[in-house]
Amino acid sequence: MAVAFVQEFPIEDRSTANYDAVVQRLGNETPEGALLHTAGFDDDAGVFRIFDVWESREHAERFMKERLQPILDELMQGRSELRPPTREAWYELHDIATA
Repeated sequence: MAVAFVQEFPIEDRSTANYDAVVQRLGNETPEGALLHTAGFDDDAGVFRIFDVWESREHAERFMKERLQPILDELMQGRSELRPPTREAWYELHDIATA
């Protein structure tokens, strides 16, 4: 079953340098099981939100453990100003429509 994964970070500034550094290290290859990735500022909620759709939670967790977390660990080393998300949530999707 397809799942959504949401992360939210409080807007402290409008720089996307940290996000961009992660994306650059990940490269252009679409991870196995990834269906959709979005990232942007939600000014009404006061957050920078990352919203992903995956074929399954297992695909997402494998990507996070094997590819994403090592990059985050490297980038966060010695940088106390980097904060984890204030919200992380998973939910199963009832429907996915494409335009």
